[in-house]
Amino acid sequence: MEDGVRIVAGSRDMGIVARETDQMGINQAVFATVAEQPYPLLFVTISGAHLYGFPSPDSDYDVRGSHILPAQDVLGLDPGRETIERSQVRDGCQIDLVAHDVKKFFSMLLKKNGYVLEQLHSPLVVHSTPEHEELKQIARGCITRHHSHHYFGFAAAQLRLFEKERPRRVKPLLYVYRVLLTGIHLMRTGEVEANLVRLNEEFRLPYVPELIARKAAGPEQAMLDDADVAFHEAEYHRLRQELEDAFQASSLPEGPSARPALNELLVRLRMATLRA
Repeated sequence: MEDGVRIVAGSRDMGIVARETDQMGINQAVFATVAEQPYPLLFVTISGAHLYGFPSPDSDYDVRGSHILPAQDVLGLDPGRETIERSQVRDGCQIDLVAHDVKKFFSMLLKKNGYVLEQLHSPLVVHSTPEHEELKQIARGCITRHHSHHYFGFAAAQLRLFEKERPRRVKPLLYVYRVLLTGIHLMRTGEVEANLVRLNEEFRLPYVPELIARKAAGPEQAMLDDADVAFHEAEYHRLRQELEDAFQASSLPEGPSARPALNELLVRLRMATLRA
């Protein structure tokens, strides 16, 4: 412990965290994989279809987080691993893990990157620390009107994927709706919500529950042979305009204000590793 910072290695306290999150249906293989990571962890959460509210029975676990490189690894000639990527099948569970060092993760937060905001705020928590909670509060100062551009681009890419595939899959279409609704909600409220089920409690799109049911009941690559492409294209353009209107009307700031607080937290975390 240094200046109130608790450095927790990936293998420590995992039993406690696992018991707390079992009720969320996270496969225990995920906890075992996270416990093997070589550096202290700031946080680890679940992203992807599990976070978005439409996992299939065979969906991969997209495990995302941030680790803390020891000061010696940052200052020495041999740098530590700024990004850890690991993909494995464990006990029949496909796990894709990506973790960034805190400096890289904080730098990504300062850009209009919706992915890292969603990972940070994911309620599917595998591993947490007090500084994870502190970072979520600081990150409110990273959210700007221009995060809308992330959601514009992501939705357009998923629509192109949906349109060109034969046969068409449910997954990219669900991503189109999830992304647009997340962006609209963010512009209106400043709150990060990535779960399509919860978002649709607000937007009440009547076709969304059926699409989610198809994805949840079938394999990850579930097809949508009877898709009304013209209808979904029209809905895309309607919701895209809603996102544009929300962007124009948003009271969110033009740029981030959290850089000093992120810098202070980064220094604290790095210095704590000297005595961990």
